[in-house]
Amino acid sequence: MKHLKGFMRGVNLGGWLSQGTYDREHLDSFIGERDIETISSWGLDHVRVPVDYNIFETAEGELKNDGFEYLDKTVEWCSKYGLNMIIDLHKTYGYSFEVAYNESGFFESEALQERFYKLWDRISAAYGNKPEMIAFELLNEVNDPSLSDTWNNIIRTAIPRIRKNAPDTIILVGGYWNNSVDALKDLEMPYDDKIAYNFHCYDPFLFTHQAAGWVKDMPKDLRVAYPGDIKFYRETMKAIGLTYMQDYMDVSEKGFDASYFEGRFVNAVKLCEERGCPLYCGEYGAIDMATPEDTLKWYKDINSAFVKFGIGRSAWSYKCVDFGLSDERMKDVLPELVKYL
Repeated sequence: MKHLKGFMRGVNLGGWLSQGTYDREHLDSFIGERDIETISSWGLDHVRVPVDYNIFETAEGELKNDGFEYLDKTVEWCSKYGLNMIIDLHKTYGYSFEVAYNESGFFESEALQERFYKLWDRISAAYGNKPEMIAFELLNEVNDPSLSDTWNNIIRTAIPRIRKNAPDTIILVGGYWNNSVDALKDLEMPYDDKIAYNFHCYDPFLFTHQAAGWVKDMPKDLRVAYPGDIKFYRETMKAIGLTYMQDYMDVSEKGFDASYFEGRFVNAVKLCEERGCPLYCGEYGAIDMATPEDTLKWYKDINSAFVKFGIGRSAWSYKCVDFGLSDERMKDVLPELVKYL
């Protein structure tokens, strides 16, 4: 399988230009040059930069340049410290992976889709001249499988427009079920030889999202070990009604280890080999309710599969947003953990 050269080991800058506030105080202080220097010192080769439409335009569609100001700084810092970057459109007007943001209408409205294309026109015009350093990710986490055909049509329309400004830039596309690895098969054939398939992995969900306040029916006092006992995982998922996510009945009795992740990824690897494109995991991580020690074990196992298959990846997330790797609680395991990013 082709490797995504320059984007093999990365970390997300979540909570900065997306999933945070849009006031200047936050935007000016959350991420700075020192953070990029730190990430470089971890031995990584890139950062994934989630961005919301809100930093480029108002709800009414009036253009503003705040987003480009911060992306320009990121380009400058990454250039200085030898990092590449992925610009990930995390939220577009009319759609967000998170229903709490109250965005709707994108997949039903040609006008909103045109607004999406025009935003990418602006982004690609600004950064399409640095294909060796900057990649684009069209949209974060389409949820509903019934949108698959519509999403493929949007991809098919967006890429040629981007190519006018960025003929050589890597463009990442993912499928439904929140960029599930199982949805990649329903993406259309890659538009050209500079397309990468993108997925996210938070398996096993009961561990990586234990006590997550935004997950329906998730007990706030639940604590789950890794690798833990597979019987506990099965019984707990059934008891709290989360089997719509996973029931773990297809996991072997030995439970979770590196081979579990290999099994999760192998079909996607074969698909990408057949279609001639690289495979990339744009998000993976464990919530701060998990112990640092168990989080380290989880990173070791999933990284083993990434390395075996040559999958590029970007951990969620550098700081805060419930998954922060550089947070104070992780300081005792971080020197070891960064080896497995």
